[in-house]
Amino acid sequence: MHRQAFKYVYGPVPSRRLGRSLGVDLVPHKTCTYDCIYCQLGKTTKKTIMRREYVPLNQLLAEINQKLKTGCSPDYITLAGSGEPTLYAKIGELIDKLKKRTKKPVAVITNGSLLWDPAVQDALLQADLVIPSLDAGDADTFGYVNRPHGKIHFDKMVDGLIGFRKKYHKKLWLEVFLLSGITAIDAEVIKIAAISKEIAPDKIQLNTVARPPAEVFAVPVNELQMTKFAKRFGKNTEIIINFRRHTRLSGFTASSADVLNLISRRPCSLYDIANGLSIAHNEAVKILGHLEGKNLIETHLKGNSTFYVSAK
Repeated sequence: MHRQAFKYVYGPVPSRRLGRSLGVDLVPHKTCTYDCIYCQLGKTTKKTIMRREYVPLNQLLAEINQKLKTGCSPDYITLAGSGEPTLYAKIGELIDKLKKRTKKPVAVITNGSLLWDPAVQDALLQADLVIPSLDAGDADTFGYVNRPHGKIHFDKMVDGLIGFRKKYHKKLWLEVFLLSGITAIDAEVIKIAAISKEIAPDKIQLNTVARPPAEVFAVPVNELQMTKFAKRFGKNTEIIINFRRHTRLSGFTASSADVLNLISRRPCSLYDIANGLSIAHNEAVKILGHLEGKNLIETHLKGNSTFYVSAK
């Protein structure tokens, strides 16, 4: 399989919590149960709760195997990608087969919206790490921030998170995404923290906007506020900071296809690209220049930072 044939596997990407993460796309772009106002991938184009085998399982496994043979050594194989991974009906079978084929730990990053479904709960039990989200403390805020599918109600979603934690005995980290003026206020944080305590995760990770969001009114929270709110959640809480490690992998080089594959999933800065793919910054600049020359990528500005995205 040539590098350009990779369709579902991307990265490794720089992750602020998982180090270097080899991403696996399980559903088509922006196929999701939510349409979050802060999503770095833009607005949801297919909002659904229909679980299907969106991608042939054997193709996923073939791409993952081939990617690992290129010499990349990720910290995690991460099932996340361009939509909600638990919509993939064979996610449990995929995790099981990965556990038999590689010693690399498997993580699932999910919005947690389908964890009320026993089939989804059971499918994730073999994962080494599950990271669900909780972005609101009541139904109104949930509707405003996450814009869920009509059949996903706040209480049902919360009960799913609590119920899954009771069945799942491996690492569970809860992500709480705070937005300035919306959830990053004392009254909202207190409600979210109370629910978080009921879920009882091993760790709570506070996050905020770091890349261009779906809606311009989704504004990041500054470091001082984040530090203040972290105290509301208890001692097992951390603020997710920017990825800072840069380890060049022996025998692994990136191509234009690798870079394009990465930024087609998420907006990336030059630093993100160089560190995620373990290449020198000047090498990343050269590849980006090549892609820009072919009109395959665009640049978006957020504050003083430049992010690269694939051209529409």
